[in-house]
Amino acid sequence: MSRKVVLTGFGCVSGLGIGLAQTWRKLAAGEGAIRPWRREAPEGHPAWRIDGPAARVDAEACRMALEQAVGDKDDLRPLGQLDPLSLHALTAGLEAVEAAGLRGHPSLARRTAILIGCGSGGNATMDQAYERLYARDLAKVHPQTIPASMISAPASHLAMVLGIHGPTFVIASACASSAHALGEAMHMIRSGRADVAIAGGSEACLTLGSWTAWSAVGVMADDTCRPFSKDRKGMVLGEGAAVVVLESEDHAQARGANILGELAGYGTSSDAADMTAPDREGIETAIRAAHEDAGIAPEVPALISTHGTGTRLNDPVEAAAIRAIYGRSLEASTVIATKSAHGHLIGATAAMEFVIGMEALARGAAPPVLNHLGAAPDCDLPLALAEASPGAVPIDHRVLVSNSFAFGGLNAVLIGRLPS
Repeated sequence: MSRKVVLTGFGCVSGLGIGLAQTWRKLAAGEGAIRPWRREAPEGHPAWRIDGPAARVDAEACRMALEQAVGDKDDLRPLGQLDPLSLHALTAGLEAVEAAGLRGHPSLARRTAILIGCGSGGNATMDQAYERLYARDLAKVHPQTIPASMISAPASHLAMVLGIHGPTFVIASACASSAHALGEAMHMIRSGRADVAIAGGSEACLTLGSWTAWSAVGVMADDTCRPFSKDRKGMVLGEGAAVVVLESEDHAQARGANILGELAGYGTSSDAADMTAPDREGIETAIRAAHEDAGIAPEVPALISTHGTGTRLNDPVEAAAIRAIYGRSLEASTVIATKSAHGHLIGATAAMEFVIGMEALARGAAPPVLNHLGAAPDCDLPLALAEASPGAVPIDHRVLVSNSFAFGGLNAVLIGRLPS
């Protein structure tokens, strides 16, 4: 059995806004979410400081949106303490399910799967626990510390709110987590294991502990994210979630769903080479596998959503792989790098970029690559740049290629297309 897998609902949360509508308005206007973030230790605590760019979610707006989507605050009580990791996933997930018209549908109970990609667990909850133990010398932590901080919590919380009893779990593969979640969800539907899948990613790593650890890696920019640009300095951390509702085509048609597109291809590979440095051969392998799976030749013009972190090492390797795969036909395609707007959402990034890419196809407009200072010699790509006036760049593509290349050499590429 191999069933066609279609897309029927999108939801997202990031520094750009709460929901797809807010997110797209900012992107189409050429606006970004990266802002200075400064925090210092309160008096009497061990000295620490956060000072750098970040793309933060409006936590209060996110919580209000979730409460409005749920309808009754009492329905959230069984979930216990919600780390921002789950708050983001629930808000984006409920938006996607509502957009798909599936809230309360009987197929949710047994024939629906949940696959959420997360790069790390509940960082805020763990920070609070460690602060009590090590900074305040307290002997106990909050009793909800483990349930709230588990990396699997977002999937469990979505299942509880939606009453889903099908396969439910989290996939963790660093920055490729949500790409793997979407791709494996596609295979579950293709094989007949599920009729519907709620898949995507969530991340909430803008905490003192996470920030300090990422800073130590040496890949963080001190100004902003400039993918494929000269004078780029590195990545900028963001946070948020993006969720997609996938269905078998026959299931979606039987209930009269509005079909937004198709998840047509999925390719993966492992570099098996280095924990932080990308490998061109591994990247090319994943891209080729995705095209073969989709049955779409690389010569077909496409919107290519890059991993595009803005780091000195990633961008030229990804650019070289893209050039090697697409060759001269690349000039008929359009390349975007939306981390320049929403930052690097780690485990949620791939799903966010896939949602943005599919929305761009539907609207015939590509969100511009922001903060660009001119082409770097080793990163020459046909980028969507708002050179004449700020805002989206017109496109006429029906195919999306969405790249995700994670630490540890874990690669995943998704190919989507508009309905035929």
